Amino acid sequence: MIITMLFFLPPVGIALAWTSRWSQTKKIVATVLSGIWFLIPLLSDPPKKTDTDAKPQALATAPSTSPSPSASPSAPPSFVGQSLKAAKKAASTAGYNATSHDAADTNTSQWDDDNWKVCFQTPAAKQIGKLPTLDFGVVRNEVPCPAKDGEPIPYPKMPKVVGQTFAKASEALKPIGLQKIEPQSAYTDVTLPGAVDDWVVCFQEPAENKELRTPKTTTAYLQLAAPGTACPSSQHTELHPKPAPAPNDDDSDNSSTGGSTSTTGGSGGGSGSGGSGGGSVYYKNCTAARAAGAAPVHRGDPGYGRHLDRDGDGVGCE
Repeated sequence: MIITMLFFLPPVGIALAWTSRWSQTKKIVATVLSGIWFLIPLLSDPPKKTDTDAKPQALATAPSTSPSPSASPSAPPSFVGQSLKAAKKAASTAGYNATSHDAADTNTSQWDDDNWKVCFQTPAAKQIGKLPTLDFGVVRNEVPCPAKDGEPIPYPKMPKVVGQTFAKASEALKPIGLQKIEPQSAYTDVTLPGAVDDWVVCFQEPAENKELRTPKTTTAYLQLAAPGTACPSSQHTELHPKPAPAPNDDDSDNSSTGGSTSTTGGSGGGSGSGGSGGGSVYYKNCTAARAAGAAPVHRGDPGYGRHLDRDGDGVGCE
């Protein structure tokens, strides 16, 4: 008890120590040590104030009530690529009026908004009503946009596909967006099989570099030859043409008559009639028959031949 008081309450502990039965030496030691313990806090230097404590606290400032500068109006959304009808509706919803003009060099009026698409968008030179107004540069849905507003429309051109296989030619024509790519035989007497991907293009229609103003309604006709078969020099050619028949001798009209002789008594007289016959007539083709004014040529007529009557009905060059 005395020791505890010497530590926590030195004056009380010292008093209790001197009234106790401790020896004189213990009392003196306890008094000295307890006194030192009690005086150390009193004799030490006070703690230094920090810079923060020395400086006066800044008064808290009230939040500013001055209005902040108003935000500048945002740019209008882009309606490029939409149909003119959809763009006008979306612009109205966003708080804009809209007008339109032909973006090509043709200055065509827009009667049906569904048939036009937006290529360019700028603020209108003249505002309509109280709302800001947008001016749409538009072209018809089926044509590409020009490079710049007011320039000619860059219509696609038919590429050269002659010499390519039908498969490669079809792949080259696909980006144009043609209505159809139709294969045909380059020879009039050759029928195309079901698969012609490896057949070679001999002729093409439309021709190379032809401007395609309406590709969605245009059909490309590709005339093909089988692999390993040379292309004809011109269209409407047979691969195996039939030889022209030789002139028929039965078709020529020839006649002749003989003579007679009579003798009476001593005098003799002779009479004779010479033979008469028509020369042969031959027309190389119907062009020659028509030029001679003989067409149509019927069987039995001079110049009739089977080479003029292909269908064998007895009438040539009909």
